[in-house]
Amino acid sequence: MVADKQKKLITTPTLVLMIISTIYGFGNVSIAYAQMAYAGMFWYILAGVCFFFPCCLMMAEYGSAFKDAKGGIYSWLAGSIGEKLAFIGTFIWLSSWILWLVSSASRLWITLSALLFGHDTTQHWHFWIFNSTELIGILAILFVLLVTLLSSQGMNGITKISSFGGAFMIAMNAIFILASLVAIIANKGVTAQPIHGVASFFESPNPSFKTPIAVISFVVYAIFAYSGMENLGGVTDSMKDPAHTFPRGLVIGSLLTIGSYVLMILMTGFTVNYDHVIARPNVNLGNVTYVVFDRLGYMMGVSLGFSHGINLLLGDIFTRMIALAGLMGMLGAMFLLVYSPIKSFIMGANPKLWPARVTKLNKHGMPAFAMWMQAIFICCIIFLISFGGSAADAFYQILTDMVNVSACAPYIFLVGAFPIFQKKNIPHDFVVFKNRFWTNILVGVVEIIVCLGIIFTCIQPILDHDPQTAFWTAFGPIFFGIVAWLFYRHAVRKNHLNL
Repeated sequence: MVADKQKKLITTPTLVLMIISTIYGFGNVSIAYAQMAYAGMFWYILAGVCFFFPCCLMMAEYGSAFKDAKGGIYSWLAGSIGEKLAFIGTFIWLSSWILWLVSSASRLWITLSALLFGHDTTQHWHFWIFNSTELIGILAILFVLLVTLLSSQGMNGITKISSFGGAFMIAMNAIFILASLVAIIANKGVTAQPIHGVASFFESPNPSFKTPIAVISFVVYAIFAYSGMENLGGVTDSMKDPAHTFPRGLVIGSLLTIGSYVLMILMTGFTVNYDHVIARPNVNLGNVTYVVFDRLGYMMGVSLGFSHGINLLLGDIFTRMIALAGLMGMLGAMFLLVYSPIKSFIMGANPKLWPARVTKLNKHGMPAFAMWMQAIFICCIIFLISFGGSAADAFYQILTDMVNVSACAPYIFLVGAFPIFQKKNIPHDFVVFKNRFWTNILVGVVEIIVCLGIIFTCIQPILDHDPQTAFWTAFGPIFFGIVAWLFYRHAVRKNHLNL
């Protein structure tokens, strides 16, 4: 009894903090502003209300029903729609983390450059016959190999620095709010990015987001900003009175997360003029966060009447601080994610589906063989993209779209499986969706939003006559889905499994 009481430590305030820390990221704010400026707020509200909130409740019911399962979302899907679709869906989920590693290994060097030099200098890097994009690709490949080597040897203590990075990032968000308020008050309410009536909150100044298809494709960016709620579904059994704690915490956490995104996008406009700062040729989705913080520091100094030199120094300090926070968080996450998702997938799936050497753990408890196969695959993708002839802006646009689409795709399976999960009447304490008809309507709406966002994100580059971006954007879910289906089919036939 005492142990059970000790276990149920998650209260409403704790859950609210967990939701915000798991979901919210300032990088999503700066990318939204770079793509849509103030218009991004509407899509973040829409995605929060129509996707984030209902999905959190669904994940909570999954977690309550499968609270003793070790395989995470694999166990949820397998218990709902069967082993085959669970294998394919989780394989696609794994692809989102793999492509995140591809992106982060490349963006890491922008973060390091911003920390060392106060701004992004990577576009001027070159070595021998390699241009900046190719050199970044080579450095990213070497870093992936190093991280895999160290993590496979059990040297994952560096993941602890991510907690310091998280605390530092919270502090930087507080500084962002305070500096933005100082600037707007000093400027007597005049924003750097003008607001021309209601149209400013629906029309993007970005020429790439003028057509209806392009605008709707932005929903993928908004959905990605809220991704990760599946990690919250397994904590209902650790709550005090989950039937009341979770919905209460979810409502508060969701409103605060949605509100934080909307507020921060609005505040970005206090100091960052889109045409003068964001639309410059050297600004891309890889370095836009550092550009925003540099401008924030500079404009705060201007607002306080400091000299030009002091203003530049403030911009430099702000840039280095956000770069330090980002670097700590990124390093910790990479050392964790290079083994955690793949290990969870392998350990959660039916062991008969895998070759023996894939499931074998080394003396450090790591699936070393699987990790090295993953590393080789990541390196191949980095090489193909970085040596594909793309300039820096196109390179980071491809990386962003790849990660966003791959992160959204697993929700097609998780949300689509929910009505089937309900029909199985698996006992669970936390139940929100009691009316099957309205649940099916809600599931249909969420599925349409996710699918349309993914489809339009993949179509837009084709309309822009950019087949390379179109290919890599759709690459993750399609490639991993096909590989998963072929692998599953081969394993079942080879081992004569009746699954």
